[in-house]
Amino acid sequence: MSMLAARAHADANRLVVEKIPVPEPGPDDVIVKVFSAGLAPGMMSLLAMGAFKHLPTTLGHEAAGTIAALGTQVTGITVGDRVRVHPNLNCRNCVYCRTDRDMMCAQQAMIGHAAFSSVPMPLYERYHNGGLAEYVRVPHWLIDPLPDNVSFDVGAKVHDLANAVRILKLSDLPLGATVIVTAATGTMGTATIKLAEHFGVGRLILVARSADRLDSVTRLSRGVDVDTVALEELPADWESNGGLTQRLRGLAPEGAHAVIDYIPTGPATGQTMTALATGGVIAHMGGNTTPIPVPPLGLMVNCWRFIGTRACTRNDALDVLKLLETGVLDAEELITQRFALVDTGTAVQQMQQRDHPMWMTVVNP
Repeated sequence: MSMLAARAHADANRLVVEKIPVPEPGPDDVIVKVFSAGLAPGMMSLLAMGAFKHLPTTLGHEAAGTIAALGTQVTGITVGDRVRVHPNLNCRNCVYCRTDRDMMCAQQAMIGHAAFSSVPMPLYERYHNGGLAEYVRVPHWLIDPLPDNVSFDVGAKVHDLANAVRILKLSDLPLGATVIVTAATGTMGTATIKLAEHFGVGRLILVARSADRLDSVTRLSRGVDVDTVALEELPADWESNGGLTQRLRGLAPEGAHAVIDYIPTGPATGQTMTALATGGVIAHMGGNTTPIPVPPLGLMVNCWRFIGTRACTRNDALDVLKLLETGVLDAEELITQRFALVDTGTAVQQMQQRDHPMWMTVVNP
């Protein structure tokens, strides 16, 4: 029996949708029939970097669907159950895994995505194929029940929402906090805006390239005051003269309590950091390689904290599922584009070009 899957091959710079065998479950595995899989634009950059250790492979670290088959040792799960797949592989036994820091595990990797650890990774070797396919095989412990009131599309994007939960938790915000969110019109930015009210945020300052796109995301921030800063409207030399810091300080003269930073490159990370209030925190998940022009003395005098985090924990995902199940959080409006599996290449190309807003994009096999 065969299925369609979006595959990456060695020395290739694009995905190929091709037929491969439907996976068979091992004793501890489940097979999920995929109804929705999330797309992440950064996966093609990671592919070019050589971060995918096993090629060819099926991409896609976000998936939701129904249980199609069970391994002989699997209990507590039934064929036909609605589920989402938690993509983070880890050992489940180390000090990080036992203390709600499982994204720090040496075995941490994501199915259908990259791996960076230098140690042998037997779990990733076995489960590197992801969810951009009609079926995906995963270990049974990565399965979370999907509430009946949550669509498969939203279920596939729980991981992104959970990443936003993690970064908001780490920011340790006071009630009514003023928070700067960078790359605010992207997937993680919009997830953070949507969740801000649930963390007691009083004011958001949203930073992104385009004024038009910023206008479109402000409606997501119910119950929170919003200001916006469009980089395209700053002086042409803002990158070299601190123009972004000046604009942010004009909006919040006493500084922001936190910066939630998803900027992948350039000086905006450093310039938002210097717009923090005394004792403020910048939480970064953008993978920016640009050095920050803040000496240790600046951190000491201002009592600033810089926190990096690369993923959510399982508990963060369970928190999101509870918010969705109880109706406290409605994330359906975040899904802006849907593509068929055969059109995955087109979807990736559109996400890379960013010619129009794409908050959360899913593929429906």
